[in-house]
Amino acid sequence: MTTAKIIFIHPPVVKPSEPPAGIARLSACLKANGVEHRVIDSNVEGLLYLLRFAVQNGGGTGRWDIRARKNLEANLDLLHTPEAFQNKSRYSRAVMDIHRVLQTAGKPCGVHLSLSDYEDSLRSPVKSADLIQAAEQPEANPFYSYFSGRLTQALEESPDFIGFSMNFLSQALCTMAMIGFVKKIHPRQKIILGGSLTTSWIRLAGRTDLFSGLVDRMVEGAGEEKLPALLGIPCHREGLSADYDLFEKNRYFSPGFILPYSAARGCWWRKCSFCPEKSEAAPYLPLPASRAAEELGTLTKQTGPSLIHLLDSSVSPAFMQALIENPPGSPWYGFARVTRHLADKDFCRALKKSGCVMLKLGLESGSQSVLDDLSKGIDLDEASAALRTLDKAGIAVYGYFLFGTPQETEADAQKTLDFIVRHSGCISFLNLAIFNLPAGSEEARDLSTQEFYDGDLSLYRNFHHPSGWQRGNVRNFINKTLKKHPAVAPIAWRTPEFFTSNHAPFFAFLKNSK
Repeated sequence: MTTAKIIFIHPPVVKPSEPPAGIARLSACLKANGVEHRVIDSNVEGLLYLLRFAVQNGGGTGRWDIRARKNLEANLDLLHTPEAFQNKSRYSRAVMDIHRVLQTAGKPCGVHLSLSDYEDSLRSPVKSADLIQAAEQPEANPFYSYFSGRLTQALEESPDFIGFSMNFLSQALCTMAMIGFVKKIHPRQKIILGGSLTTSWIRLAGRTDLFSGLVDRMVEGAGEEKLPALLGIPCHREGLSADYDLFEKNRYFSPGFILPYSAARGCWWRKCSFCPEKSEAAPYLPLPASRAAEELGTLTKQTGPSLIHLLDSSVSPAFMQALIENPPGSPWYGFARVTRHLADKDFCRALKKSGCVMLKLGLESGSQSVLDDLSKGIDLDEASAALRTLDKAGIAVYGYFLFGTPQETEADAQKTLDFIVRHSGCISFLNLAIFNLPAGSEEARDLSTQEFYDGDLSLYRNFHHPSGWQRGNVRNFINKTLKKHPAVAPIAWRTPEFFTSNHAPFFAFLKNSK
């Protein structure tokens, strides 16, 4: 066993519905290599600390504020029960009340906090200077009263490394504030920074010294492959690819433990225009489907989840077939591409029997010409058949639609609305997004672009739309036309506030189990 000791930290703020899968993979890797380590989920810990701190110390004096603080514990308890997901109005009130307490807690620091986001009025997460300033002034962070004590306690264990996993922009400022605090009280402490956002920044900037003096090592790509090399040990791959033993499973804002699991890295399609994975040349690295299904079954027996969240960019038909042949033993959901398999009645019935309660489908557009120009590989007739077949099988669909791509016109957007309306009875939930142009995509070179965010670490570019279908027009269409359509409004209302697709499956399978 190596003598190195590592503490992994999952910083605020992301949806606190389930544990971070990336750190679970790192934990499995280090366990297989005999490396002593510990995990701190500062996201869920910090949110709970701040919520309860706000209740104890007061805040807003309005009726909503008073009610939200009074009912905080009852609302948190409610989200741990199936009853919360049997009445959408009751669920919405509980979530919005929790959000109100959190929102009030962030105001003194000029931060807009929610259960899924962190926005600082003074600092940008895509400006390296602002990130360094967040590290220099950790006491300005609303989570300071939490992490100052928690990190001091962690440092008493004398870890060789503290690793921060930064995957989303909503974590960036908090991550740097926590790193800055550590360096202030223990300047020689070695800091490792990894996660998908870190990887994207390294590839964008072409360097790994973005935060020199604060971060000792920035890790690009899969940490379970890079860490053993960093520690100077062989990379043994025996055992499971994820380990959740070090997580406190009853703290998350969900009715039972959600088990996140990846059967593959990257996307098996990899042809879509503007895809970040395509522009970053991310390879598709799947586990053998039968092995992944067997491993998932083992993890399910170990953790007893109420729900399995498949994290693959797109669950492959081969893995679906493996789950049909070897069901994991708990309800599951994940992203999938529209293929002929989903239009097959027998396949969908078998998929339902395997535990599938919901599929997230990236339908993107109701215009065939737009889909073809984006190289989505989706045929609308096949998509229509798939939606009807999944509905008959009792599998909910979370439909993802993307507006404002360079290929789309307002007439194309209207076709998408018409498609949603025609299939409104087969779509349970909706994600209606406005297109962001990846800064590194090859296609961006043919467009007239400008800064999307004012910052040197922005992953996106603004662009002048070739057809004049500008971002403001797209937003107005979504909010004033699409969402207000009588066939669409009920679907939009069903979308769980803040937790969106992470909580949607509970509404789906609890409804079907009545």
